[in-house]
Amino acid sequence: MKPGTPTLETLSTIRADGSRKFVHPSDVHGPFTTWRRVVALILLVVYVALPWITVNGFPAVFLDVQQRRFHFFGLTLAAQDLWIGFFLVTGLALALFYVTSIFGRIWCGWTCPYTVFLEHLYRRVERWIDGDGPARRRLEDAPWSLSKISRRVFKHAVFIAISAVIAHVFLSYFVSIKSLYGMMRSSPAQHVEAFVIVVSLTGALYFSFSWFREQFCIILCPYGRMQSALTDDNSVVIGYDKKRGEPRGKVTAEKSAGDCVDCRRCVQVCPTGIDIRNGLQLECIGCAACVDACDDIMIKLKRPKGLVRYDSHNGLQGGRTRIIRPGTVFYTVVLLAWAAAFTVAITWISPLRASVVRMGGASFYVDNGVIRNQFQLRVINKRNNASTYRIELAGDVPPALQMTGVDQTITLPPMGEDLKTLVLTLPQPEYQRQFKFRVKVTDVARGDSMETRVMEYLGPDPQAAPAASLNARDFIR
Repeated sequence: MKPGTPTLETLSTIRADGSRKFVHPSDVHGPFTTWRRVVALILLVVYVALPWITVNGFPAVFLDVQQRRFHFFGLTLAAQDLWIGFFLVTGLALALFYVTSIFGRIWCGWTCPYTVFLEHLYRRVERWIDGDGPARRRLEDAPWSLSKISRRVFKHAVFIAISAVIAHVFLSYFVSIKSLYGMMRSSPAQHVEAFVIVVSLTGALYFSFSWFREQFCIILCPYGRMQSALTDDNSVVIGYDKKRGEPRGKVTAEKSAGDCVDCRRCVQVCPTGIDIRNGLQLECIGCAACVDACDDIMIKLKRPKGLVRYDSHNGLQGGRTRIIRPGTVFYTVVLLAWAAAFTVAITWISPLRASVVRMGGASFYVDNGVIRNQFQLRVINKRNNASTYRIELAGDVPPALQMTGVDQTITLPPMGEDLKTLVLTLPQPEYQRQFKFRVKVTDVARGDSMETRVMEYLGPDPQAAPAASLNARDFIR
């Protein structure tokens, strides 16, 4: 075995003495690499563009934490609607499990934000400044010189600049581009919290992508360890055709040797430094760099491509890959059930939100023969335009019950809310027992309405004492 050859017994990024071995993957060209770069470019453009695209007067994705409003492509959710986030998170997890069961870790190699930033931004910059893999390894082993120092300073300055741009774009998802631009033009002292967030995030991104790199995928990310439970012998992953490639031999070897010439090109281009010929490993992110590298060698040797390829374990053994199997059927059924539940949940989201709570203090007051209950009414307009609402009582309430403190109609600005004191009064002779009621809030223009939860109207026991002897202090609870 050649020195430094990756094995299954140890991590490829750890030397025999336990020290870190930095991976400097060589560049590679081929159809998979080209398509990965196209996908990465699209994802980067989407990431930067979403805060600029306006839908219904707000950015396409705008998590307005300050106003407790969350906008997703025209759908506006208030803080009270965040329960819908359960469906979004579980849906993403189920979709990821479903894709993994069929195509392995294709998410990691093609669309994971960490991979996109590392492979298509930071490492592209590194290749531009320091050269390809062999050149970077020589530079790493070379003694410190003015040229090496200048390259290091320039490269890390660019890394910091890229990290700062990513951090600012990330912040714009929470404060909007317009507000972010205003913050950037003013003193950091006026926006200390936002400034600290950007600086901290810039530092974290710089550390991750300049030094930690693939260690995040190998050590911190649990997804690689989950793939053993999510994949099976029919999952399409990247594999090495041992039947065709073994035994390995040189180009000039006799015909009994396999197609693999042990050029180690697949190892040199791997972003996590593994040898795919050892089989599927937790470090493999399914990026297909080794596929393009091996195919390039096979073309030069005028041998068939596909020695390293996307295929299932059964396919690599000469068998048949079955896409429809118990695991994929199960995930399909679960995803369909999730889609039905999510559709129903979306219909429950109302552009109006109303709630009533009893005010602190006494449960009720008696003053001059009138029983008084006090509540707080909160009305939230989740529309992007002003709305007028009619306030009325619902339920089996006495005709003599009066509502004061709140006008019969209130007007709220776009995405506005109002907190009103709702006072309900009832002549004491009309009070026979506790009764329940709701507050109904109706959008005058559109007819949308919502009733609050059931509340109880409280008062003194009519049999406890004559009405003339009652006062508020007697009924403080």
